[in-house]
Amino acid sequence: MELALLLTTLGALFLVGLAADTVGRRTSLPRVTLLLACGIAVGGSGLDLIPPEMRSLYDFLSVMALTMVAFLLGSSLTLDRLAQHGRAILLISVCIVLITMAAVSLGLWLAGLPAPVALLLGAIATATAPAATQDAIRQAGAEGPFVDLILGVVAIDDAWGLLAFSLAAVGAHMLSGGAGAGLLTGALWEIGGAVALGGLIGWPAAYLTGRLSQGEPLETEAIGLVCLTAGLAIWLDVSFLIAGMVAGMLIANLARHHERAFHEIEHLQWPFMVLFFLLAGARLDLSLLAGIGLIGGLFILLRSVARIAGGWIGGRLAGLPALERNWCGAALLPQAGVAVGMALIAAREFPQHGEMILTLTIGSTVVFELIGPVMTLIAIRRVQRARR
Repeated sequence: MELALLLTTLGALFLVGLAADTVGRRTSLPRVTLLLACGIAVGGSGLDLIPPEMRSLYDFLSVMALTMVAFLLGSSLTLDRLAQHGRAILLISVCIVLITMAAVSLGLWLAGLPAPVALLLGAIATATAPAATQDAIRQAGAEGPFVDLILGVVAIDDAWGLLAFSLAAVGAHMLSGGAGAGLLTGALWEIGGAVALGGLIGWPAAYLTGRLSQGEPLETEAIGLVCLTAGLAIWLDVSFLIAGMVAGMLIANLARHHERAFHEIEHLQWPFMVLFFLLAGARLDLSLLAGIGLIGGLFILLRSVARIAGGWIGGRLAGLPALERNWCGAALLPQAGVAVGMALIAAREFPQHGEMILTLTIGSTVVFELIGPVMTLIAIRRVQRARR
């Protein structure tokens, strides 16, 4: 009976994903938001129809989906694109991270939160949602310099965010009278180890990819590379997002006919993404929205304004056209699992503030999960429409 229930649930979820995809293509609504809303409706905050057996698959599905996203984001960082947009990607990503962290931390501290908590929440606010951003771009069918720029910023944003969070954690420990240098060492390993792992997988894979024919061999290779990267990253306790991105970047720059491999990943990705977003929505607890209160509302406001301002300032420094810098920060509003992961670490390191940090982070993530992809889609379409 458990197997029958599991297979029936899988079939129903895939059909829900197909319906969301159809509605998204015929309206201006992002597929991500539709899938999350459907997940909320059938999850614990709604009808509670998802069986426990299905929920146990969430970790596997999320790692697979996000590693595929990382490979595809890495493939956007070709030498040609970096030569054209590298300076803008660096300036915008750094400006958004620094301004977001500073504005959110200062604003929450002035609102009365303890300095260590405000500092940690400011760092958590720097995290993005690569999967939601990338899918909104794919749904829009958009191409061009602005899309390349957004993909590039998303690709390196979480690396900056992890480093910012680790520095914030060290600062929070110092403000609390403790020492937290171990967190910084751990972050350097998580980032540096992931870069090394991505290189060890991506370099030989680049030469293998160019020698395989299209079809089943490439599909097998794509699944193998994704699973190998994710598994080794988790085993080594490094970021599978960064490892996948580095591997994807090397394959894109070194392989012959590298487009074939990434097309296969794109074909395989969507079923995983459907289940990932549906189950992510099912796990969202809407009751947490009531718990974040005015401080949570201030966090959402500060993060939104700071990212838009950071995108504008970074775009101005990079010499972007006015329209692109006006919409750059708005396109980068989605926030998801990386922020929750940071909050879990913060709650473990600062148990006296753990409940507040987790409640506020998860509650605000619900909001950014739902409105973030909408803003990304609007930003991409506005810029695309103006270029025609």
